[in-house]
Amino acid sequence: MKRILVTGGAGFVGSHLCERLIEAGHEVLCVDNYYTGSRRNVAHLLANPNFELLRHDVTFPLFAEVDEIYNLACPASPIHYQFDPVQTTKTSVHGAINMLGLAKRRKAKIFQASTSEVYGDPTIHPQVEEYWGNVNPIGIRSCYDEGKRCAETLFFDYHRQHRLQIKVARIFNTYGPRMHPNDGRVVSNFIMQALRGEPITLYGEGLQTRSFCYVDDLVEGFIRLMATGDEVTGPINLGNPGEFTIKALAEMVVAQTGSASKITYQPLPSDDPKQRQPDISKARALLDDWQPTIALEQGLTRTIVYFDGLLKSGLA
Repeated sequence: MKRILVTGGAGFVGSHLCERLIEAGHEVLCVDNYYTGSRRNVAHLLANPNFELLRHDVTFPLFAEVDEIYNLACPASPIHYQFDPVQTTKTSVHGAINMLGLAKRRKAKIFQASTSEVYGDPTIHPQVEEYWGNVNPIGIRSCYDEGKRCAETLFFDYHRQHRLQIKVARIFNTYGPRMHPNDGRVVSNFIMQALRGEPITLYGEGLQTRSFCYVDDLVEGFIRLMATGDEVTGPINLGNPGEFTIKALAEMVVAQTGSASKITYQPLPSDDPKQRQPDISKARALLDDWQPTIALEQGLTRTIVYFDGLLKSGLA
């Protein structure tokens, strides 16, 4: 049994990670400030004696006796991270500094949830970890993109300077139950619009592509990466290499929900990447042949059931 800290643990991905760690027999300290996370996401864990929930903002130092740290704390959707861009950058940078400081004091292994957004609007396709990216440093998405890039810098400098055990994962589009219904991401947007019978909003011609990874597959990648030897630091891409146009996703959601919603078109937002597809060769080689196993159609079905339940219970 390990005592494991999960920052952002009441969020979409964090709550699934806490669940998996508890199931594996570990003690979990879940830390969240509820900016985008929700106590409801971990309510089913509260009665478990191995689970502890703490309301805390990672931009302030935290002192805890832990063996491992998963640093997931940061709003990850444009609507949320652009609402308070200065705080978003602080969460990525100050949060990384505080968690790295804790890991250094405790000699704990630490995991950083980075993002495919470090690649910006990529000029190579698919994206490999060696690609340095094409990022606008002063755009409306920069608070998140550059904040995460700086966090990676800090992780590798702590590794080189203090010999800290680090693991860095670059997460590509992930979806599933417990997504925030109003996070502005395409999967949640399309499902909510379809269930409400509202027009499905596409930007541009809907021909930009994304790769969608179901949350259970992603969390499995996290756990396998954390279990690797000290020589494996990352960064490692974690995502589903299956590539779909946004328009194809919209059509799939309309078909699965049986909605009468029509597709409408709006101008492309600033700095919106045209393509996103991970090269997961490193993950396959280093993480016991890890690869996603849940197809988009199957994952969408589960996600639609979740959002339908929220609507019917008045929680969305």
